[in-house]
Amino acid sequence: MKKGRFQLIVGLMLLAPFTYGQDYAFRVLASKGSNEIKTAEGWQPVKTGASLKLGDELKVSENASVGLVHNSGKPLEVKVAKTYKVIDLQAQVSGNSSVLNKYTDFILSSNSAEAKKNRMSATGAVHRGLAGAIYPLLPGNQSGEIFGNQLVVNWETDSKGPYQITILNMFDEPIYKTETADKTVTVNLADAKFSGEDALLIDIRSKATGAKIENESRPMVKRLSQAKSEKIKTGYAELTKELDTNTAFGSLFLAGFYEQNGLLVDAIAAYEHAIALAPDDPTYKEYYLEFLYRNKIKEDPAAKKQQ
Repeated sequence: MKKGRFQLIVGLMLLAPFTYGQDYAFRVLASKGSNEIKTAEGWQPVKTGASLKLGDELKVSENASVGLVHNSGKPLEVKVAKTYKVIDLQAQVSGNSSVLNKYTDFILSSNSAEAKKNRMSATGAVHRGLAGAIYPLLPGNQSGEIFGNQLVVNWETDSKGPYQITILNMFDEPIYKTETADKTVTVNLADAKFSGEDALLIDIRSKATGAKIENESRPMVKRLSQAKSEKIKTGYAELTKELDTNTAFGSLFLAGFYEQNGLLVDAIAAYEHAIALAPDDPTYKEYYLEFLYRNKIKEDPAAKKQQ
Protein backbone atom coordinates (compact mmCIF):
# COMPACT_ATOMS: atom_id res chain seq x y z
CA MET A 1 0.00 0.00 0.00
CA LYS A 2 2.78 2.38 0.99
CA LYS A 3 4.68 1.51 -2.18
CA GLY A 4 1.62 2.28 -4.32
CA ARG A 5 1.08 5.59 -2.54
CA PHE A 6 4.74 6.51 -3.03
CA GLN A 7 4.52 5.74 -6.75
CA LEU A 8 1.39 7.89 -7.03
CA ILE A 9 3.11 10.84 -5.33
CA VAL A 10 6.16 10.52 -7.57
CA GLY A 11 3.90 10.34 -10.63
CA LEU A 12 2.07 13.51 -9.60
CA MET A 13 5.37 15.29 -8.99
CA LEU A 14 6.58 14.37 -12.45
CA LEU A 15 3.29 15.44 -13.99
CA ALA A 16 3.16 18.79 -12.21
CA PRO A 17 5.72 20.65 -14.35
CA PHE A 18 4.03 19.37 -17.50
CA THR A 19 0.57 20.52 -16.47
CA TYR A 20 1.94 23.86 -15.32
CA GLY A 21 3.73 24.31 -18.64
CA GLN A 22 0.47 23.66 -20.48
CA ASP A 23 -1.45 26.32 -18.51
CA TYR A 24 -1.41 28.55 -21.59
CA ALA A 25 -1.75 27.77 -25.28
CA PHE A 26 0.08 30.80 -26.71
CA ARG A 27 2.05 33.81 -25.60
CA VAL A 28 1.95 37.15 -27.40
CA LEU A 29 5.34 38.24 -28.68
CA ALA A 30 4.24 41.04 -31.03
CA SER A 31 1.04 42.97 -31.68
CA LYS A 32 0.26 45.64 -34.24
CA GLY A 33 -3.07 47.47 -34.22
CA SER A 34 -6.09 47.49 -31.90
CA ASN A 35 -6.29 43.77 -31.19
CA GLU A 36 -8.24 42.26 -28.29
CA ILE A 37 -8.34 39.09 -26.17
CA LYS A 38 -11.54 37.70 -24.68
CA THR A 39 -10.98 35.89 -21.39
CA ALA A 40 -13.32 34.99 -18.55
CA GLU A 41 -13.16 38.67 -17.53
CA GLY A 42 -14.30 39.88 -20.97
CA TRP A 43 -12.55 41.70 -23.82
CA GLN A 44 -9.27 43.52 -23.18
CA PRO A 45 -6.45 44.93 -25.35
CA VAL A 46 -3.69 42.57 -26.45
CA LYS A 47 -0.42 43.21 -24.64
CA THR A 48 3.02 41.83 -25.39
CA GLY A 49 3.77 38.94 -23.04
CA ALA A 50 0.09 38.08 -22.48
CA SER A 51 -0.93 34.42 -22.33
CA LEU A 52 -3.82 32.95 -24.30
CA LYS A 53 -5.67 29.93 -22.90
CA LEU A 54 -7.67 27.41 -24.90
CA GLY A 55 -10.99 28.93 -23.86
CA ASP A 56 -9.99 32.45 -24.90
CA GLU A 57 -10.71 34.28 -28.15
CA LEU A 58 -8.50 36.62 -30.17
CA LYS A 59 -9.87 39.51 -32.24
CA VAL A 60 -7.49 40.84 -34.90
CA SER A 61 -8.44 44.25 -36.28
CA GLU A 62 -8.09 45.56 -39.84
CA ASN A 63 -4.50 46.10 -41.06
CA ALA A 64 -3.23 44.50 -37.88
CA SER A 65 -1.32 41.39 -36.84
CA VAL A 66 -0.46 39.35 -33.76
CA GLY A 67 2.72 37.31 -33.39
CA LEU A 68 2.10 34.28 -31.18
CA VAL A 69 4.30 31.52 -29.81
CA HIS A 70 2.69 28.19 -28.95
CA ASN A 71 3.62 26.45 -25.69
CA SER A 72 5.59 23.99 -27.82
CA GLY A 73 7.69 26.91 -29.09
CA LYS A 74 6.13 26.96 -32.57
CA PRO A 75 5.53 30.49 -33.94
CA LEU A 76 2.23 31.59 -35.48
CA GLU A 77 1.61 35.01 -36.98
CA VAL A 78 -2.07 35.94 -37.36
CA LYS A 79 -2.77 38.68 -39.91
CA VAL A 80 -6.32 38.20 -41.23
CA ALA A 81 -8.85 40.49 -39.54
CA LYS A 82 -11.43 38.34 -37.72
CA THR A 83 -12.21 36.77 -34.36
CA TYR A 84 -10.45 33.48 -33.64
CA LYS A 85 -11.00 30.83 -31.01
CA VAL A 86 -7.66 30.00 -29.45
CA ILE A 87 -8.43 26.29 -29.64
CA ASP A 88 -8.75 26.68 -33.44
CA LEU A 89 -5.44 28.53 -33.62
CA GLN A 90 -3.80 25.71 -31.73
CA ALA A 91 -5.02 23.29 -34.41
CA GLN A 92 -2.87 25.22 -36.91
CA VAL A 93 0.28 24.38 -34.97
CA SER A 94 1.83 20.99 -35.62
CA GLY A 95 5.06 19.18 -34.90
CA ASN A 96 7.16 18.50 -31.85
CA SER A 97 8.54 20.90 -29.29
CA SER A 98 10.61 23.71 -30.79
CA VAL A 99 13.98 25.23 -29.88
CA LEU A 100 12.29 28.64 -30.13
CA ASN A 101 10.92 28.45 -26.58
CA LYS A 102 14.21 29.46 -25.00
CA TYR A 103 14.44 32.50 -27.26
CA THR A 104 10.83 33.41 -26.53
CA ASP A 105 11.57 33.25 -22.80
CA PHE A 106 14.70 35.35 -23.30
CA ILE A 107 12.92 38.03 -25.35
CA LEU A 108 9.96 38.34 -22.99
CA SER A 109 12.01 38.27 -19.78
CA SER A 110 14.50 40.82 -21.15
CA ASN A 111 11.64 43.20 -22.00
CA SER A 112 9.52 42.64 -18.89
CA ALA A 113 8.60 45.49 -16.56
CA GLU A 114 10.83 43.94 -13.89
CA ALA A 115 13.82 43.82 -16.26
CA LYS A 116 13.30 47.47 -17.22
CA LYS A 117 13.04 48.46 -13.55
CA ASN A 118 16.29 46.64 -12.75
CA ARG A 119 18.00 48.25 -15.71
CA MET A 120 16.91 51.72 -14.65
CA SER A 121 18.35 51.21 -11.16
CA ALA A 122 21.62 49.66 -12.38
CA THR A 123 24.86 51.61 -12.52
CA GLY A 124 27.03 52.10 -15.58
CA ALA A 125 24.52 53.89 -17.80
CA VAL A 126 25.59 55.54 -21.05
CA HIS A 127 26.23 59.29 -20.88
CA ARG A 128 26.49 61.63 -23.86
CA GLY A 129 28.33 64.77 -22.86
CA LEU A 130 30.04 66.77 -25.60
CA ALA A 131 27.94 68.84 -28.00
CA GLY A 132 28.73 68.06 -31.62
CA ALA A 133 30.54 64.81 -30.79
CA ILE A 134 29.79 61.64 -32.77
CA TYR A 135 28.57 58.61 -30.82
CA PRO A 136 28.42 55.30 -32.72
CA LEU A 137 25.55 53.02 -31.71
CA LEU A 138 27.69 49.90 -31.49
CA PRO A 139 28.74 47.77 -28.51
CA GLY A 140 32.08 48.20 -26.78
CA ASN A 141 35.05 46.46 -28.34
CA GLN A 142 34.78 43.50 -25.95
CA SER A 143 31.30 42.78 -27.39
CA GLY A 144 32.05 43.64 -30.99
CA GLU A 145 32.13 40.13 -32.46
CA ILE A 146 30.18 39.49 -35.66
CA PHE A 147 28.93 36.27 -37.25
CA GLY A 148 27.08 37.48 -40.35
CA ASN A 149 28.02 39.84 -43.15
CA GLN A 150 25.63 42.73 -42.51
CA LEU A 151 27.32 45.46 -40.51
CA VAL A 152 24.83 48.21 -39.63
CA VAL A 153 26.46 51.35 -38.26
CA ASN A 154 24.23 54.04 -36.74
CA TRP A 155 25.37 57.10 -34.84
CA GLU A 156 24.08 60.06 -32.87
CA THR A 157 25.42 63.59 -33.21
CA ASP A 158 24.40 67.23 -33.31
CA SER A 159 26.96 67.83 -36.07
CA LYS A 160 25.48 68.22 -39.52
CA GLY A 161 26.29 65.93 -42.43
CA PRO A 162 27.32 64.77 -44.88
CA TYR A 163 29.30 62.14 -43.02
CA GLN A 164 32.31 60.16 -44.15
CA ILE A 165 32.57 56.59 -42.92
CA THR A 166 35.90 54.81 -43.18
CA ILE A 167 36.58 51.20 -42.25
CA LEU A 168 40.21 50.41 -41.50
CA ASN A 169 42.21 47.28 -40.81
CA MET A 170 44.33 46.78 -37.68
CA PHE A 171 47.24 48.59 -39.35
CA ASP A 172 45.05 51.71 -39.65
CA GLU A 173 44.90 51.26 -43.41
CA PRO A 174 41.58 52.29 -45.03
CA ILE A 175 39.72 49.38 -46.66
CA TYR A 176 36.37 50.99 -47.37
CA LYS A 177 35.02 54.54 -47.61
CA THR A 178 31.56 55.94 -48.20
CA GLU A 179 29.60 59.15 -47.64
CA THR A 180 26.01 59.66 -46.55
CA ALA A 181 23.69 62.45 -45.46
CA ASP A 182 22.00 60.07 -43.04
CA LYS A 183 23.22 58.88 -39.65
CA THR A 184 23.31 55.26 -40.72
CA VAL A 185 25.14 53.05 -43.18
CA THR A 186 25.04 49.32 -43.93
CA VAL A 187 28.23 47.62 -45.05
CA ASN A 188 28.36 44.22 -46.76
CA LEU A 189 31.31 42.40 -45.21
CA ALA A 190 31.03 39.67 -47.85
CA ASP A 191 32.70 42.10 -50.26
CA ALA A 192 36.11 40.84 -51.41
CA LYS A 193 37.87 43.89 -49.96
CA PHE A 194 37.17 42.56 -46.45
CA SER A 195 38.52 39.07 -47.19
CA GLY A 196 41.09 37.93 -44.64
CA GLU A 197 40.40 40.84 -42.28
CA ASP A 198 39.58 39.52 -38.82
CA ALA A 199 39.25 42.90 -37.10
CA LEU A 200 37.94 46.21 -38.42
CA LEU A 201 38.00 49.73 -37.01
CA ILE A 202 35.18 52.16 -37.79
CA ASP A 203 35.76 55.88 -38.20
CA ILE A 204 32.96 58.44 -38.66
CA ARG A 205 33.41 62.16 -39.22
CA SER A 206 31.28 65.13 -40.25
CA LYS A 207 32.49 66.78 -43.44
CA ALA A 208 30.54 69.90 -42.48
CA THR A 209 31.99 70.50 -38.99
CA GLY A 210 35.06 68.27 -38.84
CA ALA A 211 33.70 66.43 -35.79
CA LYS A 212 34.92 62.84 -35.57
CA ILE A 213 35.29 59.87 -33.27
CA GLU A 214 38.51 60.07 -31.30
CA ASN A 215 40.95 57.34 -32.33
CA GLU A 216 40.84 55.61 -28.94
CA SER A 217 37.02 55.54 -29.07
CA ARG A 218 36.65 54.04 -32.54
CA PRO A 219 34.53 50.88 -32.37
CA MET A 220 36.09 47.59 -33.42
CA VAL A 221 34.26 44.70 -35.06
CA LYS A 222 35.89 41.27 -34.93
CA ARG A 223 35.18 38.07 -36.82
CA LEU A 224 34.43 34.99 -34.71
CA SER A 225 37.02 32.31 -34.18
CA GLN A 226 36.44 29.22 -36.29
CA ALA A 227 35.37 27.16 -33.25
CA LYS A 228 32.81 29.73 -32.11
CA SER A 229 31.61 30.29 -35.65
CA GLU A 230 30.87 26.57 -36.06
CA LYS A 231 28.93 26.55 -32.79
CA ILE A 232 26.83 29.54 -33.88
CA LYS A 233 26.23 27.96 -37.30
CA THR A 234 24.70 24.92 -35.59
CA GLY A 235 22.35 27.04 -33.49
CA TYR A 236 21.49 29.23 -36.48
CA ALA A 237 20.58 26.17 -38.57
CA GLU A 238 18.28 24.87 -35.82
CA LEU A 239 16.59 28.25 -35.54
CA THR A 240 16.06 28.84 -39.25
CA LYS A 241 14.43 25.41 -39.64
CA GLU A 242 11.61 26.68 -37.43
CA LEU A 243 10.90 30.11 -38.88
CA ASP A 244 11.26 32.47 -41.82
CA THR A 245 13.91 35.06 -41.00
CA ASN A 246 12.75 37.15 -43.97
CA THR A 247 9.76 38.29 -41.91
CA ALA A 248 9.79 40.86 -39.12
CA PHE A 249 8.53 38.23 -36.66
CA GLY A 250 11.28 35.81 -37.67
CA SER A 251 13.92 38.53 -37.45
CA LEU A 252 12.85 39.21 -33.86
CA PHE A 253 13.70 35.63 -32.90
CA LEU A 254 16.98 35.95 -34.76
CA ALA A 255 17.83 39.09 -32.79
CA GLY A 256 17.10 37.20 -29.56
CA PHE A 257 19.31 34.32 -30.69
CA TYR A 258 22.20 36.66 -31.45
CA GLU A 259 21.87 38.62 -28.23
CA GLN A 260 21.73 35.47 -26.12
CA ASN A 261 24.98 34.38 -27.78
CA GLY A 262 26.65 37.74 -27.16
CA LEU A 263 26.58 38.77 -30.83
CA LEU A 264 25.24 42.29 -30.37
CA VAL A 265 26.42 43.56 -33.77
CA ASP A 266 24.42 40.81 -35.49
CA ALA A 267 21.43 41.51 -33.24
CA ILE A 268 21.46 45.14 -34.39
CA ALA A 269 21.29 44.00 -38.03
CA ALA A 270 18.40 41.63 -37.21
CA TYR A 271 16.40 44.36 -35.45
CA GLU A 272 17.03 46.79 -38.31
CA HIS A 273 15.81 44.12 -40.75
CA ALA A 274 12.64 43.55 -38.68
CA ILE A 275 11.86 47.27 -38.64
CA ALA A 276 12.51 47.60 -42.38
CA LEU A 277 10.05 44.75 -43.05
CA ALA A 278 7.36 46.15 -40.71
CA PRO A 279 7.98 49.92 -40.50
CA ASP A 280 4.47 50.68 -39.22
CA ASP A 281 4.57 48.13 -36.39
CA PRO A 282 5.79 49.81 -33.17
CA THR A 283 6.50 46.48 -31.46
CA TYR A 284 9.83 45.93 -33.19
CA LYS A 285 11.00 49.51 -32.60
CA GLU A 286 10.19 49.12 -28.89
CA TYR A 287 12.09 45.83 -28.63
CA TYR A 288 15.05 47.37 -30.47
CA LEU A 289 15.18 50.46 -28.27
CA GLU A 290 15.08 48.38 -25.10
CA PHE A 291 17.87 46.19 -26.51
CA LEU A 292 20.04 49.28 -27.09
CA TYR A 293 19.34 50.57 -23.57
CA ARG A 294 20.02 47.35 -21.67
CA ASN A 295 23.26 46.72 -23.56
CA LYS A 296 24.41 50.30 -22.88
CA ILE A 297 24.68 51.11 -26.56
CA LYS A 298 22.28 54.06 -26.46
CA GLU A 299 21.54 56.55 -23.69
CA ASP A 300 18.12 56.11 -22.08
CA PRO A 301 16.55 59.56 -21.49
CA ALA A 302 14.34 58.16 -18.70
CA ALA A 303 17.35 56.76 -16.82
CA LYS A 304 19.13 60.10 -17.21
CA LYS A 305 16.20 61.92 -15.55
CA GLN A 306 16.38 59.62 -12.52
CA GLN A 307 20.01 60.54 -11.82
